[in-house]
Amino acid sequence: MRPARSLRFRLFAYAAIVVAAALLVTGFSLSALFSRHLERLVGQELDTHLNQLTGGLRLDEASVLSLDREPVDPRFQAIFGGLYWQVNDETAGTQLKSRSLWDTGLVAPDDRPQPGETHVHDIAGPQGSSLLLHEIVALLTAPDGDHRLRIAVAIDRAEITALAAGFSKDLAPVLAILGAVLLAGFLLQIGEGLKPVHRVLAGVSAIRTGDSRRLESEGVPREVAPLVEEVNALLDAQEQAIKRARDRAANLAHGLKTPLTALAADIERLRAKGDAEIADDIAELTQRMRRHIQRELARARLRHGRSHDRTPLRPVVDGILRALKRTPAGENLDFQCDIAAQVTVPIDPDDLNELIGNLAENAVRFARSRVSVSTEPTPGAILIRIGDDGPGLDPAGLTSAARPGERLDQSELGAGLGLAISGDIVDSFGGQIDLIPSPLGGLEARITIPLASPSG
Repeated sequence: MRPARSLRFRLFAYAAIVVAAALLVTGFSLSALFSRHLERLVGQELDTHLNQLTGGLRLDEASVLSLDREPVDPRFQAIFGGLYWQVNDETAGTQLKSRSLWDTGLVAPDDRPQPGETHVHDIAGPQGSSLLLHEIVALLTAPDGDHRLRIAVAIDRAEITALAAGFSKDLAPVLAILGAVLLAGFLLQIGEGLKPVHRVLAGVSAIRTGDSRRLESEGVPREVAPLVEEVNALLDAQEQAIKRARDRAANLAHGLKTPLTALAADIERLRAKGDAEIADDIAELTQRMRRHIQRELARARLRHGRSHDRTPLRPVVDGILRALKRTPAGENLDFQCDIAAQVTVPIDPDDLNELIGNLAENAVRFARSRVSVSTEPTPGAILIRIGDDGPGLDPAGLTSAARPGERLDQSELGAGLGLAISGDIVDSFGGQIDLIPSPLGGLEARITIPLASPSG
């Protein structure tokens, strides 16, 4: 049997997958946006250094290039400090550079930028580093004419990468908290969304236990309303089918009554003619037919399930015992009824009458002087005890009665058809009948009536 699949778990798993995917996309997107923003900020810083360098460059009367003031950032002074500047006088072939470059230089692609135009490059730097470089070309007038100056400022990309990594590290717990909040919200949403389904399940359980006849359709969401309507329609169809089956059973009984009566008359005529052996055989067959017909009619009359109402037990038992007291077998018996007035059972009154009546009639048939009917509460059920002081059953008979799959009307109990019909009634609402030795000395029938339907 395949394990049941939880709709709640399935919906939550889908929600978790969606949340995880959304958070991953959000995390990568925010990290990428932060990196771009950070690169723009760094670019603005490099452009500021370019402007400072350009403003401080001078050519003296000998056309020698010099710098009035260097940028104040201390990284320019630290050897391989991560921030570098360099000025190439392409006209004179001279160069100025920051102390941080030490014995290296900035080698930019030869793309020949126009004066005043800023170019951005990624180049190799000192000690295998990767640099982000901004450069411009400026024209500076000297006595010997205009000098073309190529001014460059670069920063180690490791600094940008470290800042981006720090942002991602700080972002991870925030996204984790957001994911937990979203999943909690999804869990609450799923719980609210499944409430109508639980209401339908509770309604079906109430129908099965007899507490309700139909599913409640008022206040049901549109998505669940068709299911409720279909279940109610199915219940209506089942009720009509049961009614038609009972009607057909009644018609069958009526149709067979006349032939069986005529057959009984034929049996008597055979006996009158002296054919007693043939008459007895036919009578036995006729009796078997009557027994089978009565059993099937009794089954057709069953309500097949728990009653929608609870039936008081004491009035039913009192009525049955009064009727049995007036029979020849019961007029000399002592009947004892120990049932509280408030005890009720979830069985239809007609089925309850037939159930108690058949077992009480069997007790009267075999009792010597006393028949007792009592109740005993048990967890989740009511136990009805019907005992007598008759001969009872020997151990072999009790073992046969308790054998799994043994039909009550086929075990040699001497109880007749009534015990089998009672078994059918009890089976229809999930109860059971146990036959045990009675404290009175005879046989005791114990009827267990569950107060709630068995699950599954």
